[in-house]
Amino acid sequence: MNDHLEIPSYTLSNIVNNAIQEDLGSFGDLTSQSLENNTNEITAIITSNKEGVLSGLNCAKMTFNKIDEKINFAPKLDDGDSLKINSVIASVTGSALSILSAERTALNFLGHMSGIASQTRNFTKLISHTKAKILSTRKTTPGLRVIEKYAVQCGGGFNHRFGLDYGILIKDNHIKVANGILNAIQGTEKNIPHLSNIEVEVDTIEQFRECQELGVKYILLDNMSADQIKECMKYNKNNSIIEASGGINLKNIKAIAETGIEYISIGRLTHSSDSLDVSMHIE
Repeated sequence: MNDHLEIPSYTLSNIVNNAIQEDLGSFGDLTSQSLENNTNEITAIITSNKEGVLSGLNCAKMTFNKIDEKINFAPKLDDGDSLKINSVIASVTGSALSILSAERTALNFLGHMSGIASQTRNFTKLISHTKAKILSTRKTTPGLRVIEKYAVQCGGGFNHRFGLDYGILIKDNHIKVANGILNAIQGTEKNIPHLSNIEVEVDTIEQFRECQELGVKYILLDNMSADQIKECMKYNKNNSIIEASGGINLKNIKAIAETGIEYISIGRLTHSSDSLDVSMHIE
């Protein structure tokens, strides 16, 4: 597994603050505030209800500690570890009111991020015998991109651009606006970041061959079948770095990876992965 992305604490803090505010609102946890014994110290255990891959420990810990800095959040596993049914993820000790108030937000982070990590692991297992790497995309939940891309790494994947300012990727609509691939390339050359290259997305084998004539180093094949990708590979005389994207799922990814391409980007990792079911139980 590759090293996990280091999320700056201030970035994570903003995400967690927004989530807490969303759940507590203006008046806090009215139900837990009403309990007679809400100041008692309790210990709760967070467990997984399904098999998968763990991600989101830092978000969960920060959630509890922003609610109450005295809470002791003790992980029993690391992000990226495999989960079985009833695996103990962490124990949490502190006042009942604080733990109950933070519970849902913390579990939401763990469930969402572990779901992405688990789905990513499913994909990476299927192509482990090839050189292809799984990439996340910009198809992320607004405001949560950094933690969703982190979760992809926990599952063994890698990350494409974090934002539009990370590099030049000429897509179909750019080509239409520029009236052709050559015009798009010439128009964007002045904005290429240092030590970076232009990547061009193509929809047809003819466009791929045009990119070869223009010496494009990175080429993204959009919504092509394995057979179409193989055809493009035959024309890859410049040893361009090839990426596939669009319509890729667990049924066809093996055939696509076996074409010999370097990268496969999958939007569904971050926009369609099911949340992993996790629970908290008071001992």
